[in-house]
Amino acid sequence: MSQIIASDTDPRLAHMLEGHECPAILVDMDYRILAANDAYRDSFGEIPADSDAHCFQVSHGYSVPCDQAGESCPLAAARNSGQRERVLHVHLTATGRQHVDVEMLPIHGADGKLLYFVELLKPVYLASAELNTQQMVGRSAAFNELVNQLNLVAPHDTSVLLLGESGTGKELAAQAIHRASQRRDQALVTVECAGLSDTLFESELFGHTKGAFTGATQNKPGLLEAAHQGTLFLDEIGDVPLGMQVKLLRLLETGAYRAVGSTQLRSAEFRLICATHKDLPAMVERGEFRRDLYYRINAFPVHLPALRERRDDLPLLARSILGKLAGEKRFHLTDSAIRRLSRESFPGNIRELRNILERAIIFAHSNILDARVLERCLTLPIPATAAESAAAPDRQAAWTNLKTRELQYLLDLLRHCGGDKEQAAAIAGISLRSLYRKLGAGNGTQ
Repeated sequence: MSQIIASDTDPRLAHMLEGHECPAILVDMDYRILAANDAYRDSFGEIPADSDAHCFQVSHGYSVPCDQAGESCPLAAARNSGQRERVLHVHLTATGRQHVDVEMLPIHGADGKLLYFVELLKPVYLASAELNTQQMVGRSAAFNELVNQLNLVAPHDTSVLLLGESGTGKELAAQAIHRASQRRDQALVTVECAGLSDTLFESELFGHTKGAFTGATQNKPGLLEAAHQGTLFLDEIGDVPLGMQVKLLRLLETGAYRAVGSTQLRSAEFRLICATHKDLPAMVERGEFRRDLYYRINAFPVHLPALRERRDDLPLLARSILGKLAGEKRFHLTDSAIRRLSRESFPGNIRELRNILERAIIFAHSNILDARVLERCLTLPIPATAAESAAAPDRQAAWTNLKTRELQYLLDLLRHCGGDKEQAAAIAGISLRSLYRKLGAGNGTQ
């Protein structure tokens, strides 16, 4: 039975809230909560009767409406438009802060005058607003916009293109979309596109038959088979070889493919998510990426903000990452350490932050990670190898081939990044796999 908060509330209006399965409250034009349904009390707790509670106080702990506290206010928007409005907020709950999809429905009187609002609150579980070692975490405006977009697209089968710098958490975003989708009970299959030749990519994705090429000693199913009725995540789609892009396009257009060496046509049914840190439109103009494939995968683009664009999330992110790295052992990140971290630009984004914290655990003499420990992690040098030192004079003496120049650039960059290969890859604009491959080729390895 609906709870009546304000004694002057019409019981019929309060009873109307039970028609909604999600948490719902009745709010007047002055932001005053008049009633709440059972689902609201189950999710957010009781509101004291006759408390003159206002939605911005109960949901956020604010003393003024949301739009006066730096956030968007769905009630103010609905009051201005006279139509339903929605926004994603972080609300206070009995278990801490939680992302909530808020929809405001205006109620008009017989004369057309706007009288009340029904506020529908649907908790969002694909990210966390508290410490969490398994999910994306954050509360900043940039992060909330990301969560809002992921929450909107997740229930649909629309193809998603995740864009953003290396280390911004695109794989976690893909996992969040899958968990919130209708395919959550099926597999999420990841294909690492970076560093694969045409043949390797085709074999990895489509599978191959025995004898299809040298080394194919038995039939091997492709990842497409594992992704059937689930989600296929093509990570670093910008690195797909140009020759394979037409076959990938054909797969997406027809839902059919053939294993390498086979004439049998097979069907594939999956939801597609792609990710890249590259500028695909620029690649299209240079002829490095097919225009038709770009428009096929770009049905719903989502930008993941860089860490510098969501600095308010740094303390929560750092402590969540630390909890995951430390396992059962508890480490305390001091405020001075957070302040030291906040001065960094983090070109490697969240991945770089993770590496710094992992080094901090190693350097720490106790479970306290303060600014001194962080300073050592941030200024860790990497000595030049004998081969690098020997090569240095040659660079000044004469011109060298492009591959040698590229290798020396990467070695210099690696020293600059303190040996952090993930950060170096992010700055160079290549995938981590590509970095390993290029460094390995320079040492004569495969």
